[in-house]
Amino acid sequence: MDASLTGGYTIRAFETIEEFQECVELQEDTWGHGFSERVAPAILKVSQILGGIAAGAYSEAGDLDGFVFGMTGLREGEIVHWSDMLAVRGPARDRGLGTCLKAYQREQVLPLGVEKMHWTFDPLQSRNAYLNFAKLGIVVREYAEDMYGQTDSPLHRGIGTDRFIALWLLMSHRVVYRLSGAAPPHAPPERAVSVLGASGEGALPRPGEPDVSRGNDELLVTIPSDIAAIMDDSMDLALEWRRATRTVFVHYLAAGYEVKEIFRGERTSQYMLVQTDDE
Repeated sequence: MDASLTGGYTIRAFETIEEFQECVELQEDTWGHGFSERVAPAILKVSQILGGIAAGAYSEAGDLDGFVFGMTGLREGEIVHWSDMLAVRGPARDRGLGTCLKAYQREQVLPLGVEKMHWTFDPLQSRNAYLNFAKLGIVVREYAEDMYGQTDSPLHRGIGTDRFIALWLLMSHRVVYRLSGAAPPHAPPERAVSVLGASGEGALPRPGEPDVSRGNDELLVTIPSDIAAIMDDSMDLALEWRRATRTVFVHYLAAGYEVKEIFRGERTSQYMLVQTDDE
C-alpha cells in the first residue's frame, strides 16, 4: 500500500511481524497494559488482505507514534469502512497527526468504492469530539447505549461505554471542506435552543434538567469540557452527566435530528443538533 508523508511523519501500512507487534504495544500504552480488547497481530494482518486498514505513523527517527485500524464490509447491504481504533502517542498529540491518519484512511478506501466510514467515540469526550466534527466534518445520527459493555480499560472506568456512531460521508462537500483546513463555525446561531444546560460554579459543572419537549430547528446540548477531571473528583457527578446526555441524545436522534457541530469552551462545551440533512 502507498505511503503518505505528512508533517515529518510517514504513514504506511504495517508490513512485518515486528511492526504489527509494535502496534499492539501502542494499543496497550493507550488503553492500558493487558487491555483485553486489543487487536492481535494476526487480525491486523488479515484485515489488510480483506480491504481493511492497519497502518502506522512513523517519525523521521523511525518511531511508531500513531496508528489507525479499520475493517471494510457490508452494513445494510452497502459497502462501508468501520474505523475501529486510532491512537497517537502522548508526546505526538496536538500536532494534527490524528487528522492525518484519518485522511490517509479515507484515501485508501475510496478506490474500493467506499463512500461512508463509521467509528465510535464517547460523547462526553469534548476534545475527541472536536477533532471529529471540526476537523473531519462528521455528523452523528446514532447513539449506542453501553456499546462495549464493561471493559478493563482505565479510560472506560465507571460511566459505561455509551457511544456516538460517527457518519463520515467521504465525498460530501462538508468533509472535503473541513479536510482542506477550513475553519468551522465558532458559535451556535442565536436562534438555537438549549435542551440541556449546566449549573453550579467552578471547574465541576452539574447537568441541568434534560428537556425533551422541543421541536426547534437547532438545539444545544451542554457537556463538561473535561469529563476526566469530573471523574477524578466525583464519579457520581460523572454518572449524572452520562444519564442526562443519554436522555437528550437518544430522544432527539430518534426524532430525526443529527449532531452536526461542537463548540468547545473552557468549562463547558455545546453540541448543536439539527434536523437530518442527507447532503
